[in-house]
Amino acid sequence: MRVDCVICGKKDLGKDTTGINRKLLGTDITNFYCMECLAEYLGCTVEELLDKIEEFKEEGCTLFA
Repeated sequence: MRVDCVICGKKDLGKDTTGINRKLLGTDITNFYCMECLAEYLGCTVEELLDKIEEFKEEGCTLFA
């Protein structure tokens, strides 16, 4: 499934980006953000999001499989 950012329109977001959207915003969301827009929306940095993705992967979260 091809997913684009609802804010800036960045095309074809990757599985880690869609995974972190679902993990933090809910698995049933229909609007997705690119990493930059998600960080701004959540009030954090892209680096913090990337760190969380790695943590979730290490925990075995299936959203990043």
